[in-house]
Amino acid sequence: MDTTQLLKGVLDVAVLAVIQEEDGYGYDIVRRLRAAGLKEVGDASVYGTLRRLYTAGALSTYVVPSDGGPHRKYYGINAEGRTMLAEQRASWTRFANTMSLLLTEQHQPTATIRTIGDKS
Repeated sequence: MDTTQLLKGVLDVAVLAVIQEEDGYGYDIVRRLRAAGLKEVGDASVYGTLRRLYTAGALSTYVVPSDGGPHRKYYGINAEGRTMLAEQRASWTRFANTMSLLLTEQHQPTATIRTIGDKS
């Protein structure tokens, strides 16, 4: 399965989860995502996600001087970002549970599958 499209749909929550652990600069965040198993994540995608999350108010930034090169812009999660992460974590859990049921219970009657997302 090509995971590129899946990754696009979950990159925001993955970045928030990584930054929740510890603030980081752009390439550091890319490296941590890859180390966590998202090997196909692209640098440009992560940098775009960081900008989008910052613009949405989910991240704060600060600059740290570097002895060996240019200053680094660090990203940290703020209260809005923690709220966003909690909501996306809950959505992901519901979605992943539904997909697991669909993929492992393929031979169940269709009526059963339709009620998975039912809140009643």
